[in-house]
Amino acid sequence: MPFPIILGHEAAGVVESVGQGVTAVKPGDKVIPLFVPQCGECQNCLNTKGNLCSKTDLGTSGGLMADGTTRFTCKGKAIHHFLGTSTFTEYTVLHESAVAKIDSAAPLEKVCLIGCGFSTGYGAALQTAKVEQGSTCAVFGLGGVGLSVIMGCKVAGASRIIAVDINSDKFAKAKELGATDCINPKDFNKPIHEVLTEMTNGGVDYSFEVIGRTDTMTAALACCQYNYGVSVIVGVPPAAQKITFDPMLLFSGRSWKGSVFGGWKSKDAVPKLVADYMKKKFVLDPLITHTLPFTKINEGFDLLRTGKR
Repeated sequence: MPFPIILGHEAAGVVESVGQGVTAVKPGDKVIPLFVPQCGECQNCLNTKGNLCSKTDLGTSGGLMADGTTRFTCKGKAIHHFLGTSTFTEYTVLHESAVAKIDSAAPLEKVCLIGCGFSTGYGAALQTAKVEQGSTCAVFGLGGVGLSVIMGCKVAGASRIIAVDINSDKFAKAKELGATDCINPKDFNKPIHEVLTEMTNGGVDYSFEVIGRTDTMTAALACCQYNYGVSVIVGVPPAAQKITFDPMLLFSGRSWKGSVFGGWKSKDAVPKLVADYMKKKFVLDPLITHTLPFTKINEGFDLLRTGKR
């Protein structure tokens, strides 16, 4: 992304004012910004199977509004936008297609997670993989998104949910949210995909990589059942890295899928997910480990990197 830039893509807030011709929201509305917008007109929006609206800035590195301008300046210098949202700020400017109006009673400090982390994991299980009743699942990476995958697998009725992480401190919360088994690859002297294949008598029905590492992406593919297993890449891939793998892994019948924002059509789904939260169909509190003031944002990132959250 181009610098200088205002980062952040997951938030909730209140509309302060609207531009000319905006009809979807009005001042005072509670909203969630959408880093994957929903214009309703592009190929992906019009296809029932698509959700990655072509108006997204994801992968384009533009750092500008859809009209090619920036709405941020500092001391007269232009500042770039991030993923059409830029949420690490008191005020931001969003395109009408990149904001969803939500229940006015929703607690913003909780439902902000529906702006990315929760929805991304929950949808990867329910929308992208379409996990079925009685199936077996493996989830690599137990951060907030990985835990949300576990919640999705549980809601779908998976009979076995195996959580995988090199930080065993994550296991208690994973079990609380629905994991049936927790394994640490450091406890074994053989590749983790072999461990999982043996544990499940031939591989899992569904696996999810929720880290963003090429080695765990291939391990997640290898641990799913060789003929009908499905593996979903949820973690953002590292820049400029390639994967080398044995094509026989796919030839035998496995499916390898990607998932952005859990496959949800953002503007349609976010208000419904907030409504489901208000109806207590899922919890968000376990995903919140710390609450920090804005001035301690870097301490928040330090907690993230050290696995303390």
